[in-house]
Amino acid sequence: MRNNIRTTIILVVMLCWIGKPFSVLASSDSFSPVDYVNPLIGSQSTYELSTGNTYPAIALPWGMNFWVPQTGKMGDGWAYTYTANKIRGFKQTHQPSPWINDYGQFSIMPVVGSPVFNEEKRASWFSHKSEISKPYYYKAYLADHDVVTEIAPTERAAMFRFTFPQNDSSFVVIDAFDKGSYIRIIPGENKIIGYTTKNSGGVPDNFKNYFVITFDKPFTYKYTFADGALKTAQEQTADHVGAVIGFKTTKGEIVHAKVASSFISFEQASLNLKELDNDSFDQVAAKGKAAWNKVLSKIEVEGGSLDQYRTFYSCMYRSLLFPRKFYELDATGNIVHYSPFNGQVLPGYLYTDSGFWDTFRCLFPFLNLMYPSTNKEIQEGLINVYKESGFFPEWASPGHRGCMVGNNSASILVDAYMKGVKVTDLETLYKGLIHGTENVHPTVSSTGRLGYEYYNKLGYVPYDVNIKENAARTLEYAYDDWCIYKLAKELKRPKKEIDLFAKRAMNYKNLFDKETKLMRGKNADGKFMAPFSPLKWGDAFTEGNSWHYTWSVFHDPQGLIDLMGGKDVFVNMLDSVFAVPPVFDASYYGQVIHEIREMQIMNMGNYAHGNQPIQHMIYLYNYAGQPWKAQYWLREVMNRMYTCNPDGYCGDEDNGQTSAWYVFSSLGFYPVCPGTDEYVLGAPLFKKATVHFENGNKLVINAPENSDKNRYIEAMTLNGKTYTKNYLKHADLQNGGEINIRMSETPNKQRGTQKEDFPYSFSVNEKK
Repeated sequence: MRNNIRTTIILVVMLCWIGKPFSVLASSDSFSPVDYVNPLIGSQSTYELSTGNTYPAIALPWGMNFWVPQTGKMGDGWAYTYTANKIRGFKQTHQPSPWINDYGQFSIMPVVGSPVFNEEKRASWFSHKSEISKPYYYKAYLADHDVVTEIAPTERAAMFRFTFPQNDSSFVVIDAFDKGSYIRIIPGENKIIGYTTKNSGGVPDNFKNYFVITFDKPFTYKYTFADGALKTAQEQTADHVGAVIGFKTTKGEIVHAKVASSFISFEQASLNLKELDNDSFDQVAAKGKAAWNKVLSKIEVEGGSLDQYRTFYSCMYRSLLFPRKFYELDATGNIVHYSPFNGQVLPGYLYTDSGFWDTFRCLFPFLNLMYPSTNKEIQEGLINVYKESGFFPEWASPGHRGCMVGNNSASILVDAYMKGVKVTDLETLYKGLIHGTENVHPTVSSTGRLGYEYYNKLGYVPYDVNIKENAARTLEYAYDDWCIYKLAKELKRPKKEIDLFAKRAMNYKNLFDKETKLMRGKNADGKFMAPFSPLKWGDAFTEGNSWHYTWSVFHDPQGLIDLMGGKDVFVNMLDSVFAVPPVFDASYYGQVIHEIREMQIMNMGNYAHGNQPIQHMIYLYNYAGQPWKAQYWLREVMNRMYTCNPDGYCGDEDNGQTSAWYVFSSLGFYPVCPGTDEYVLGAPLFKKATVHFENGNKLVINAPENSDKNRYIEAMTLNGKTYTKNYLKHADLQNGGEINIRMSETPNKQRGTQKEDFPYSFSVNEKK
């Protein structure tokens, strides 16, 4: 017995020392990356402190409908929190963020004893110890009802499996939620249909989410609810309706429910229900698992710890949820969508639920690199949004929403085009980009360009004209103008047009304050705003301060280096972000917002990785000839700010952006400037990564000496040739091959220090 135990221990130690996932060691054919995914990461969040502000999304990649165990009250943006101990129902959700909240929502809840509808009274205690959460499968034991609930999703449908106790009074509650809903019980078909209109904005007046639910057991009890009152009528329309159906069950009896929804009609919801086909519950779950493994196995990582595998693939899972499909397949198989922009049912693709202020930075570049066919559909959907609303979206959920700043649809559209993901209607693409520079949406001021009149005339949005977050807008508009310049040049537009956007791309210079070497708000008369506190959050900036936003010159870091006075000063300013204590001025908000608190508690100075504006900053060391500092700090961020636990993020996860940052950085490169064909180098986290591209090519990244101590690049080859540059080209990656990196415990301060090794900067590479 002792020998067997000793042998087992030695085997486990050897496997851990080798550092490969058990499944990889067993056989590459059995590699199942979804088994490392923990959908609960980031769910231990509150209004005051975000550790992700996520919920366990039980869904397929980019699926139209997600499901979530609902612990929060109806209408609460925090639908599921890890610290909760009761489940109120299992909710169909489309929520991209608690701050944006939800739409197209209703819930299903099994209960026993009495047909209770009220969410407080029907709620049941549960434990994480009896909870299983996978992207393709969820299971919870509802202790107060002695019922096990399981869910397996498809893109637009799901199957529930309820295991009931012996009971004469077993029920299932369907809650269509308030703000206008409809329910109808059809006993002869064991069916319930209904619709919900509950939303938080971004929808026309005729918006409805139609749902169809069928059971495999006849109803012996069937009542409806309308605004809290139990009704015998089988059909109800009111502010808040629902249904309770019931039956007698034996101990351990299983009841299945099939559910689907549509934004188009009941008939379309019934078509969507066919996604379940005649599959058993286990078959639905197995197909879901296969769907996730198909997309996750595009990147295989080896030579890390178990926690690193879990963090990596959990981040990858989060990177493949949003934007979600908002289109459906009609009876003839045609792609159609309900337009949340004009209320019509129209042909073509549509995706939604993404805030471009967050996701332009690396989520969309990740899709361009790894899943271009999916992003082609997303891009075609953006063309449809412009045709249906007159604007490209900036924050959509499901229609235009008032949130954040910038005109970053330009980045998303142009980066895709420059990476070969090209829409069919190029004329409309370019027309829409130009339109966005000269207009602002009449009712949603974050769509288009608020302050464009000032910006186009003065070269910046003034601080004193009652337009909030003006400096942030200016910096982002300048980058967006560079994106348009790139496309205009590619399309051989008139020189006058190309020159206009080239000039506007340099508008970032108008806000640079030589005295502080930081970006600063400027009044309409050309004078800088005063008094100026670099540590003041908000005001001229968006959810950050000048120390965070000064680096938002994605397209021209060398221009920023020149403004600061050269590489040494630039590097000193970068270093200062980590050296400055985590002090802050929250007076603009009147309270310490969660983004500030997340920076304060991370013990990394004023570096605020929990929010997006600074997430590219560390990579800027590469532009100043000190790439080893990027290698050091990137590993610090990956080690200290990401875990595979419920508190695993250091701020809002934000529709895949903060997750995609980890995926890119783990591979050892990052798209600092979407719109270029370059990825700026960091250093890989794993000893080996194999990247499978859609074109059939394979890239292997080897770093066998990699360890927590050996975090620096000593030397590097690309396909056998010595490689000293601080960036990789998109085409070189897509062509496949092999990157070999020798890692070291000490930095190589000779590599990547020459100008020819530095990544793209507009003022160096193109601007004369």
